[in-house]
Amino acid sequence: MSHIPTIRSAIPFEGPTSKNALAFKHYNPDELVDGRTMAAHMRFSIAYWHSFRGAGSDPFGSGTIQRPWETGTDPVSIAKKRMDAAFEFFQKIRAPFWCWHDRDIAPEGRTLRESNKHLDKIVAHAKQLQKATGVKLLWGTANLFSNPRYMCGASTNPEASVFAYAAAQVKKALEATLELDGENYVFWGGREGYETLLNTNLKREQDHLAAFLHMAVDYAREIGFQGQFLIEPKPKEPTRHQYDFDVATGIGFLRTYGLAKHFKFNIETNHATLAGHSFQHEIEVAAAANMLGSIDANSGDPLLGWDTDQFNTDIRELTLAMLSILKAGGLGAGGFNFDAKLRRPSVDIEDLFFAHIGGMDAYALAFKIARRILSDGVFEEFVSQRYASFDMGFGREIEKKKIGFRELEKIALAAKEPKPISGRQEYLENLLMEYLAPGGDRSSGRAIAS
Repeated sequence: MSHIPTIRSAIPFEGPTSKNALAFKHYNPDELVDGRTMAAHMRFSIAYWHSFRGAGSDPFGSGTIQRPWETGTDPVSIAKKRMDAAFEFFQKIRAPFWCWHDRDIAPEGRTLRESNKHLDKIVAHAKQLQKATGVKLLWGTANLFSNPRYMCGASTNPEASVFAYAAAQVKKALEATLELDGENYVFWGGREGYETLLNTNLKREQDHLAAFLHMAVDYAREIGFQGQFLIEPKPKEPTRHQYDFDVATGIGFLRTYGLAKHFKFNIETNHATLAGHSFQHEIEVAAAANMLGSIDANSGDPLLGWDTDQFNTDIRELTLAMLSILKAGGLGAGGFNFDAKLRRPSVDIEDLFFAHIGGMDAYALAFKIARRILSDGVFEEFVSQRYASFDMGFGREIEKKKIGFRELEKIALAAKEPKPISGRQEYLENLLMEYLAPGGDRSSGRAIAS
């Protein structure tokens, strides 16, 4: 029985001239690019929590969205029907992956033991659906932020019994991720932070967070989980200060506690902007440390100061992000997970399709534009020329750490006043705009303005 009868088949690719709102214009999953399908390049994933647990609520109002499969009295039976609907959607939207929190897919019981039993039943059901559909698990994670027990954090909670409960919950979530052949496991410290330093031992809480992550690494090794561990930075919300504020903060934390070799980063666009950075900046910082892992694909509203989790269709922003991702060699075992939700008035099931079609098309188009830009090499050549003085002479010696202040002082005293070199920002932004324009192909022979 179909849970989504109004959409009878998988969303087709009809090309950029199509006027069909229920068709892809730029994302053709079967298109071959460098010997791989677009589906394999993009590795799109659907976020279970927003798409199938989101009810259209926001900080100022209750839910507006009602789904036909949300009927019955037994929460486990409802969870199975919901999952059936979800996998039908995954197939029809042609997404090869999905992601979950443990409490998204299975109802929380009265005790941890009961919660675990519920999760076991739903994981068994999900395993059957994955086998039947070919949809894979990109990553799993544990919800360590919604229940009141986590009001002061999970691994950073001042109460040791809460730490123990969180450890047991992650242990079970890791086992479930392994059972479903998940390729990654994400740590999102939803409440790992503080409201005031008047009641907080910051050093002790960070020590506890590090100990928790070491325990997770050890247990993953023990059970044979070979997937990638990811940290998802998030600033400000919901606590006044999150310990995983941004990628740079996360790198410093991981290196301080000897965890850097075990983790990469799951970067969310909306979290980047809440931290005062661009999406591309966070990608570049992670890539520079060889710690770029995966992407939560969404955006925030620049006029609002909270995590709105909208579907991103800003081609300029996404092209810049894709440039950095491609230069870094791609996402490997990661992917583009649509951690995005429908707007509160978008209450029809068709809206869920419209939203994901737009997001997938936007990322696919950005991917194609970024490949053209890199193929032409104009921006890369400009940057290379800008730093050319470090490719020879004493500049090269600086990078090789074979020269010091005494030698550099002699060079500076003997030389003329350094002449500034223009960064040509406006020229480069104009050039980017040409690529973003319809039909924006540029020949590889384009000259650089000097």
